[in-house]
Amino acid sequence: MTTKTDAMRHFTVHHDGVTIPVSRGGEGRPLVLCPGLSSTQSDLHELIELLRRDHDVVTFDLRGHGLSSAADRYSFEAFLSDLVAVMAELGRLDPPSEPVLVGYSLGADLVVHYACEHPDAVAELVLVDGANPVPEPFITEVDLPEFRAMWEYQATRPEAEQAKGTARQVLLTGQEILDLNLELDVIRSEMILDRYRKTECPITMIMSTNMAGDSGEGRASRLNQNWRAGIEHLVRERPHISTFWLDAGHGLVFTHALEVAQLIRSAQGRAPQATS
Repeated sequence: MTTKTDAMRHFTVHHDGVTIPVSRGGEGRPLVLCPGLSSTQSDLHELIELLRRDHDVVTFDLRGHGLSSAADRYSFEAFLSDLVAVMAELGRLDPPSEPVLVGYSLGADLVVHYACEHPDAVAELVLVDGANPVPEPFITEVDLPEFRAMWEYQATRPEAEQAKGTARQVLLTGQEILDLNLELDVIRSEMILDRYRKTECPITMIMSTNMAGDSGEGRASRLNQNWRAGIEHLVRERPHISTFWLDAGHGLVFTHALEVAQLIRSAQGRAPQATS
């Protein structure tokens, strides 16, 4: 027998020439989960199911991801407009209270910008391995050729080809992924700290210790140190932010879904603190 908690409701949002599929299910406090770059709501299935146990979970696919339609632009502002359109539709559906916004990777940056611009529409933020005001850009001129090759491979590898036409597809090219990451570097190193200064709702951050891999030397070590330095700077300036570090890579929402779900669940109403 299908219960209300088990049933998922699906609807679409049309805006800016794209169609955004939205899924909603569960009971409890409203929670909106925003995926990141190259991740879909289908990829996040395990985390979503865990959160649905005590939340009314809404999630969706960003343009060019999953079952969303392709678009003619994949800029940060374009992705932010997808989140704004979904939140506007939820507002028309009259949710019982303002939701907790959870964002993963790029999705974390999107929800911070949204909360800054719509302070009365958000109860709390939970940011998973993103929205980091890093002191130095992630991609340097020296690293650029290697990152370009990596994302070109990711966009054309056999698994990506097999995912086409499915709920796990990503339609962005390697160059489009690279361009967005370069744009995100600027936003994180030059702009996002100001967004935090203007955001007053409770914020919890769940970060990976090995965002760039677990090598203790070379580029991975430098990038991981830069990742931690960004959060340490943020918490010094905004001590009300709670931070938690998981011994994991950037895919922590997939590899450590249970731990992430537990931290999201316990984040609400928690006093600020930091863990290592």
